[in-house]
Amino acid sequence: MDFRILGPLGVDDNGRAVALGGPKQRALLAALLLTPNRAVSVDRLIDALWPTQPPASAANALQFHVSQLRKLLGDGAIVTQEPGYLIRLEPDQLDLLRFERLVAAAEDAEPARASELLAEALDLWRGEPLSDLADDPSAQAGIQHLESARLAAREMKIAADLALGRHSLLVPQLEALVREHPLNERLRGALMRALYGAGRQSDALEIYRETRQTFVAELGIEPSPALRELEQAILRHDPELAVDGRATVGLRSILVLTVNEHRLGSLLALAEPLSARTKRELILVRFAAERDAIVAATAALATERDVLASRGVPCRVAAYTTSEAGADAALLAAEQPVDLVLSEAPRGLLEGAPLGEPLATLLERAQCDVGLLTDGAGVADGPIVTPFGGSDHDWSAIEIAAWLAASLDTTLRLLGTEEHPALGRRDASRLLARASLLVQQVIGIVTEPILIPPGDRGVLQASEDARLLVVGLSERWRTEGVGAVRLTVAAGAHAPILFVRRGSHASVLAPSQTMTRFTWTLGSNPAFRRG
Repeated sequence: MDFRILGPLGVDDNGRAVALGGPKQRALLAALLLTPNRAVSVDRLIDALWPTQPPASAANALQFHVSQLRKLLGDGAIVTQEPGYLIRLEPDQLDLLRFERLVAAAEDAEPARASELLAEALDLWRGEPLSDLADDPSAQAGIQHLESARLAAREMKIAADLALGRHSLLVPQLEALVREHPLNERLRGALMRALYGAGRQSDALEIYRETRQTFVAELGIEPSPALRELEQAILRHDPELAVDGRATVGLRSILVLTVNEHRLGSLLALAEPLSARTKRELILVRFAAERDAIVAATAALATERDVLASRGVPCRVAAYTTSEAGADAALLAAEQPVDLVLSEAPRGLLEGAPLGEPLATLLERAQCDVGLLTDGAGVADGPIVTPFGGSDHDWSAIEIAAWLAASLDTTLRLLGTEEHPALGRRDASRLLARASLLVQQVIGIVTEPILIPPGDRGVLQASEDARLLVVGLSERWRTEGVGAVRLTVAAGAHAPILFVRRGSHASVLAPSQTMTRFTWTLGSNPAFRRG
């Protein structure tokens, strides 16, 4: 059978369309196809089928829908595997897998071959991804995930075509893309290059002026230093502009959001070492409560920028008012090259209620990783501690924790559960070892594994000397908020906690194996994007 999600959800059996069942069956199939050959947890599947209010019998109902889908797809297609189910597919059975393979092959190809491979990849799309589930709330994250992957492939093809000197042909396409994504700096930089290469220097410079006006008006932020350098290169007719159109526009970024100026220092204590170790620019943003506060907020951020600049940290700042802080933060993260949003955790986050605004919208819409920092005073030279169970959010948490530990020259302590013979459950030492091997391969530090009893008590005991806890959010954060165990840990921990929600904008191009699911590394190092 062949499966399609880069357009309407579909299944073909030797050229014959397979009739899918109702909305629940379609939502289940879509959730499995978005992570082919990887187990999707029961909790996540329940959220996909009942995104707002799961029934008390949700687990049994899920089993029923899985059995019905198995009958439709045949034996062996859907496999039970902890912590849930996976759909087993060959590389050519799903259009997404073919797309990923072609994009990965284009990474190291010469421009001409890369352009051909990317054109073939983009031809697999048949309109909007999962278009028949466009009104399903549970499908929105997956749809955004796929749309981000298509835009990344388009940007790669544009870079290859610029390197081939196809400037005039690219201008109409880039103008349309800039209209569709007006705050995307990479597309605007590519349009400037294309216009300049087509002999339209004044038009290229006009795009820069328009970009600056748009960014200042809409985001309260200047274009990146790299885009300003591109403008200067065009003004001086820099010969390098004609040599290699594949040059990137701008550093990848960490977006630091703050409402309370007194908590900015805690956020920067994490953001600065992450920036130094991973070579990310910092973007400092404050949402002011009133218009009269914008000038003072901007001045305070500018002071921080000057201090950071004196230490060699690239930084831009902005402050503006908004009635939709979550949506504006997610938009800013999407249009700037942001890999991580760091924000202060609101007090309501630790009160046990479902996540409210603006946090819910930020977590729902942001395609990058999001970290929420609680108050706390950890041990100054203590380890970075991460409870690790292997969920998607745990993988992003361990990556951020590892980069921090390496930059701060401290220990990364990984916590896994002890064995539970009564439940037939082995200990987590194998999982911790696999994570440690990846951390050593990518980041170059050795982790400290510790096995603890399940629940909050073991985490608290193992983190008494911690500098920081980095904890992945529950997969059911939409309905449960932080979750009961994490709330208890937060209440009893001395150190601050960084709660992490995994993003999606890089992982769609990653190999499916658990051992290679670091999103930042995948986004910046082609060697880790080949499967």
